[in-house]
Amino acid sequence: MNKSSDWIKTHCARMDHGGCGILVKVAANQIKAIKGDPDGYLNQGYICPKAMAAADKLNHPMRLKNPVKRIGARGQGKWQKISWNEALSIISENLLKIKKEYGAKAVAFCQGMPKGLEHFVLIRLANIFGSPNVVAVQDVCHAPREISGLHTCGFYPVTDFHYPSRVIVLWGSNLNATNEEGLICSLLHKQLLSGSDLIVIDPQKTEFAEKAKFWLQLKPGTDLALALGFLKVIIQEKLYDQVFVEKFTHGFEELTRMVDRFSLTSIADITGVPEKLIQQSARCYAAAMPAALQWGNPIEHTYFAFDAARALVCLMAICGNLDVAGGNIWAHEPDILGLGQFVRADLIPDKRKKMIHAFYHTIPRLMTVPPTYFKKAVLEEIPYPVKAAYMQCTNPLLGYADSKGTYEALKKLNFLAVSDIVMTPTAALADIVLPAATQFEFDDIGHYGIGHGIILARPKVVDPPTLCRPDMMILNDLGKRLTDEKYWYQDSRGFLEAVLQPSGLSYEEFVEKGYLKGPDRFETYKSRGFKTPTGKVELVLSRAKKFNLAKLPVLPADFAGFDPGYPLTLTSAKSRLFLHSSYRWLEKLRKKQPEPEVKIHPQTAKDYQINEGDMVNIETRQGCIIQRARISDIIRPGVVYADYGWWFPEKSEQELFAWQQSNYNILTTAKKVGREFGTPELKGLGCRLSPLDSIK
Repeated sequence: MNKSSDWIKTHCARMDHGGCGILVKVAANQIKAIKGDPDGYLNQGYICPKAMAAADKLNHPMRLKNPVKRIGARGQGKWQKISWNEALSIISENLLKIKKEYGAKAVAFCQGMPKGLEHFVLIRLANIFGSPNVVAVQDVCHAPREISGLHTCGFYPVTDFHYPSRVIVLWGSNLNATNEEGLICSLLHKQLLSGSDLIVIDPQKTEFAEKAKFWLQLKPGTDLALALGFLKVIIQEKLYDQVFVEKFTHGFEELTRMVDRFSLTSIADITGVPEKLIQQSARCYAAAMPAALQWGNPIEHTYFAFDAARALVCLMAICGNLDVAGGNIWAHEPDILGLGQFVRADLIPDKRKKMIHAFYHTIPRLMTVPPTYFKKAVLEEIPYPVKAAYMQCTNPLLGYADSKGTYEALKKLNFLAVSDIVMTPTAALADIVLPAATQFEFDDIGHYGIGHGIILARPKVVDPPTLCRPDMMILNDLGKRLTDEKYWYQDSRGFLEAVLQPSGLSYEEFVEKGYLKGPDRFETYKSRGFKTPTGKVELVLSRAKKFNLAKLPVLPADFAGFDPGYPLTLTSAKSRLFLHSSYRWLEKLRKKQPEPEVKIHPQTAKDYQINEGDMVNIETRQGCIIQRARISDIIRPGVVYADYGWWFPEKSEQELFAWQQSNYNILTTAKKVGREFGTPELKGLGCRLSPLDSIK
């Protein structure tokens, strides 16, 4: 263990995606204190409320401490404790039985947000088992930005906060509340103190919006239109980097003709952002060199995620901010094992053709199955039946769009196994539930495989409860039962050593260093071009016809439609206190927010006769939930900000912890999705409100 006096150095995990360096004080196998590490490469001492509460989950009364099997009907809450040997035997027997009858593709391996190396061990297990179907939520998280970047410029454009930027754009990103992968608010604050100008694009007035030179309060779900508005201003006023555009872009003339077809007035009408403010902000971004555009998760939450991401990459490109220090960079990996080798991609070479979503002709390089298509395979057996699932680090009943459809899919599965640290609404529907070890209780590597050019040491600091096991260990043991043992390690620690082997470091030596970072290389395109078929940034996709993609990001005719029956605009934002649906059971965090809250503007509250603190019905064409009203002028009139991820661990397991009561995804639908990623519409939904007068 890497110790500084009596404090152990590690990195935060499973509470957020940021990867902050932290110091943990331990005595008698108990965590006594946690604080930010001032030497942390990404956070430099910063720590958030989630990290402060991280130790509380280790000895929580709700903690699962024994494998259990279902002995009643699904959801009845009747369980029998069993041994690990019996649990793994039941899982392997069922998965192998289904493989024999329906083929390996009838078994899905499911993960939520990647939390560590376990995600890639799960992919490895699926590949070796022969199933092409790893189901994940990347259709609404990371993949649209990453894959759109790969198709447009040949890499995933990562925001660079480690070098100075003259202007920083926060586009749907509020780092004070929730950090992105490797992007911590402390680095951003340091940039602002050094004199960087700030442009904030967000439907609500965040703390950063108050500090911004320009704040664009767009209507939720209209990011594509606003991005095209920026492009129009910069192209028409010839504010782009003319040398870069001439030498290193493909299709600029066609992009120019496209932006000529719409007016800035129409963009202002769609987005709700005044024309003058769009012009001023676009000019500010274009004039700065370098400028960093930090794009957040919300742009991936509509049918138009691909076009929105493409438009923003085009914006970075024509202003000369791609692959430059202080702009949006190509993050190069350190000397570590390649992802394809780690997951044994060689054992399933035809995977791309066999994945469920291949049937729907999604975008190339999307290597996880969108949940919508997974559910169709279960419920409708399209394109083929899926009969079983193994799930870890995920709570689909809360996390997938259209929760009612998710419930039906989970109920229909012939067999479901779940690994988690507490009984969740999803786990309560399983046949086998495994007690997982969690953060601080096992050695891990963070940030592997997410394209940010850095990996973080997460050494174990305390022992887990006797029968709780790390997901990597569970998968390693399960792999030996399901497949040839030669593909697995005697001990799951072998995964850590395999990742580090090219670096020449042991895991202990890696822990001493704390992190490994790839080399800084900027403007590599000057000598070798971009990794695209044309060797340039493809403003117009050269393979659009081949892949049946739009060659340019364009506004579709049905963009930002209005539903008179549901005249308000529904959206959500991640919480600074919780991670998706996790940790509503931690008292330290729950005290800060005891119940789900919906923010509405004072004028909206007046129009719907809602008072501060009222319980209100939030209704869409899909369903209805209740949340507590909070009236605030930081959001637009007509916009409804509902909380996401809520269930109630204090309620009974027999009612699945009141999973329908306030669950945002009761309001969403998966009837229509974006073709490229299978993305449902999570932002900009039509809704209506009414007071629930009987509850105060």
